[in-house]
Amino acid sequence: MNQSNKGCMKKIGNVNLDKLMNDFSQIEKKMIEISGKNNILDMQLEKANCLLKVMQTKEVSIKEGENEQLKRNSDLMKEKLKSHEQEYKNNIAKLMNEMKIKEEGHKIEITKLYQDIQKKVELNEEKNKELIEKKEMEISELNAKLRTQEKEKQNEIVKLQLEFDAKLARVQTKSKSYPDSTVLPHSIYRRKLQHLQEEKNKEIAILRNTIHDLEQRLSVSKDSHLKLVGKESHFKRRRF
Repeated sequence: MNQSNKGCMKKIGNVNLDKLMNDFSQIEKKMIEISGKNNILDMQLEKANCLLKVMQTKEVSIKEGENEQLKRNSDLMKEKLKSHEQEYKNNIAKLMNEMKIKEEGHKIEITKLYQDIQKKVELNEEKNKELIEKKEMEISELNAKLRTQEKEKQNEIVKLQLEFDAKLARVQTKSKSYPDSTVLPHSIYRRKLQHLQEEKNKEIAILRNTIHDLEQRLSVSKDSHLKLVGKESHFKRRRF
């Protein structure tokens, strides 16, 4: 009885131990499999972490490079802007200097032009003065000549009238015996006297026309002189 019980217990123990060993072996196998998978996962995770670090480092480097490039570009733009600003100031100063030089040159030209005009005006004034004096003298001489000729004409007419009257008296005295002979001499003397008066009147008219022409020329010369003086005054006002 006791012996059979021991045999039975031994049989049960053998069966349970084999199963336990088998189960342990399976569990160990699964653990090894799981451990292998975990190792693979750890390796993949480490690789992923390394790749992430590399990418982050690269991104930081790129950002730093971009920031550095932006900073260099900004500094370059500042330098260019500063250079352009200085160039602009230099150009402004150059233009101002050129304008000042041209303004001085224009002042010199205007002064020279004014002096030239002043000389011409003075010369024209002198010439016009001489011309006016000459024309006034000519007019005075012509007026004197006209008065002399008018006086001579009157004297000659009076003389001819006296001669005519004397001859007419002699003819009338002689014609008492010849009544028809007085008509012809009387007409001849009258025609001669009329012709002489016409010639004298023509000469006087020519002299008067000459005097009138000279007076007009003198008036034109005076007007031109006044206009020239007016222009000079206007130029002075504009200059000063």
